[in-house]
Amino acid sequence: MPSFKQREHYTWPDDVGIIDMEVYFPSLYVDQAELEEHDGVSSGKYTIGLGQSQMGFCSDREDINSLCLTVVQRLMDRTKVGYEHIGRLEVGTETIIDKSKSVKSVLMQLFEEFGNTDIEGVDTTNACYGGTAALFNSLSWVESSAWDGRYAVVVAADIAVYASGNARPTGGAGAVAMLVGPGATLTVERGLRATHMAHVYDFYKPDLLSEYPRVDGKLSIQCYFQALDQCYQLFCRKAFLKKGDQKEFMLDDLDIILFHAPYCKLVQKSLARLVLNDCLRGVDVEKYKSMEAFSHLKLEETYFDKDVEKAFVEFSKPLFEKKTKPGLQLANRVGNMYTPCLYGCLASYIASSSSGDMLGKRIGMFSYGSGLASSMFSLRVTTDANLMNNLHTSLKAQLAYLDLRKRVSPTEFTSILKIREDTHHQAPYTPTGKVEDLFPDTWFLVHVDSMHRRQYERRQPIPVSDQPRQQKRSVPKESLIEPAGCKFLGYGENGFNHSVNGTTTTPKPVVVATTLSPH
Repeated sequence: MPSFKQREHYTWPDDVGIIDMEVYFPSLYVDQAELEEHDGVSSGKYTIGLGQSQMGFCSDREDINSLCLTVVQRLMDRTKVGYEHIGRLEVGTETIIDKSKSVKSVLMQLFEEFGNTDIEGVDTTNACYGGTAALFNSLSWVESSAWDGRYAVVVAADIAVYASGNARPTGGAGAVAMLVGPGATLTVERGLRATHMAHVYDFYKPDLLSEYPRVDGKLSIQCYFQALDQCYQLFCRKAFLKKGDQKEFMLDDLDIILFHAPYCKLVQKSLARLVLNDCLRGVDVEKYKSMEAFSHLKLEETYFDKDVEKAFVEFSKPLFEKKTKPGLQLANRVGNMYTPCLYGCLASYIASSSSGDMLGKRIGMFSYGSGLASSMFSLRVTTDANLMNNLHTSLKAQLAYLDLRKRVSPTEFTSILKIREDTHHQAPYTPTGKVEDLFPDTWFLVHVDSMHRRQYERRQPIPVSDQPRQQKRSVPKESLIEPAGCKFLGYGENGFNHSVNGTTTTPKPVVVATTLSPH
C-alpha cells in the first residue's frame, strides 16, 4: 500500500488520482415516455427535449445516509483494501437532513468496528459541485505533508427531487465512491485545473423543511454556459503554457470530454459550445472554415441563440458520438444525480468502452454546481492493462444492475414522492417503503425516533460465492514508501499485504443487518 514517512527532501507521490470506483443507484425507476403521457405533455418533451429515457428515485426507505453507507461498504468489501487503511473520508452532497451532523460522521460507524477513528474529512456542500471539491481536497491531502500513506475515499451522493411540474423529470438519485491515492488508474493531471466561481441565485434550497429547490431555469442555463466558457478558456491557457510549444490547446487534445449532466440534451449542447469556443479562438481556421459565418460572434451574446446552437450541435455531432455520448448511460437511465453526475459519466464511459481502447487516454472533466462553483480538470488513463481491465470489468458489472431495477408506474412514482414530501423531517417516523424492492447489499432507513436519530439496517448481501471474482490489482512496488512501524510484505489477494508492528492486517467480516444507531 502506498504509505508515507518523513523524509529530508519530500517529493510528490506518483500518479495520484482515482484508483477504483463504486457506483450505486436506486432499484426503482419510472419510464420517461410513460411519465410524459401521465403528465399530459407532448410526446417527446422529456425523452427528446431533455434526452432522458428513465429516472431513478428513492422511496422513504432510502436517504442520503443510507445511499452513502451502501456505496462505501460496497467499495470497501469489493476492493478488500482494509478499513484501517483509509486516512481520509470526505462526502460531497447537497442533500441535507441535518444542519450540524455530517454524513461522514454516520459513515464512521463502518470503520469503528475495525478500530479506525483516525480519519480526516467531513462534508462539502455547494449544489452539484461538492463531490469535485471533496475530490480536490483529497488529492491535496495525498500530495501534502499531512499524508500518512493511507488512502482517501471520496463520496459524491444526492437525491434529486423536484415539486410536481416541468422540473420533476430532471430528477434522479445515486452515489459514487472513489478510492484515491498514488499508483492510480485515472491520474489527475497536476497544474491543469481551471475554476470559475460567482454569486448568483440560479438554483438554491432556502427552505430546510423541504427537499425541493428554488430554480430559475433560464438563468441556470446561462450560468452553466458562462461557467463552461470561463473554465475552458482558462484551462486552454494553462494547458498551452504546460505544453511549452507554439501550438494552441484545443478539443483535439482531449480524447474524451465529460460534463456535469443535469439532463443529456444539455450535455450535447455543452460540447457544441466548446466547439464554438475553439471556432471563435481561431485555433484551426481550416477545420472551422464551414462555420466562418459565425466567426464574428461574441460568446456572451450566444447563450440563447437557437441558430448558433443548432449549427454547432450539428457540426459537433461526430465529436459528440465519439468523445461524450458513451458517458451518458447513467445520466440517460438514472437522471440527474447532482454531485455524482460527472463521475457517473466517467463510470459510464469506461464501462461502455473496451478496456484496451481506454489505455493512455486523456479525459476532460467539467464540474458545475449552482450558486455557483465550477471547475475543469483532466485525467490521464493508465497504460497498465491490468489496472484498466479491473476497473472496466467492475464498472461494467455495476452498471448491469440498471437492467435489474423495478419499473414503477407514473401513478405509483407520484404517490411515493408525495409520501417523501409529507414525511420529510418528520419525527418519530417509520418508513413504509418495501424493503424487498431494494437491491441486496443495500442500507435502508428503519426508524427515526422522536429526537430525529436515525437507525439503519443492511439488507442481506449477495453470497460471496455468487459474485464474480475480482482480479488482483497491483501498484508498482517502487512507488511505495514504508512508514515507521510498518513493513511492506508484498502483494496479497488485492495487490496489497501489510504488516503493522509485525502483525498482518486483513479486513474483518462485515456484520449483516446490524442496526446503526447514531449517538
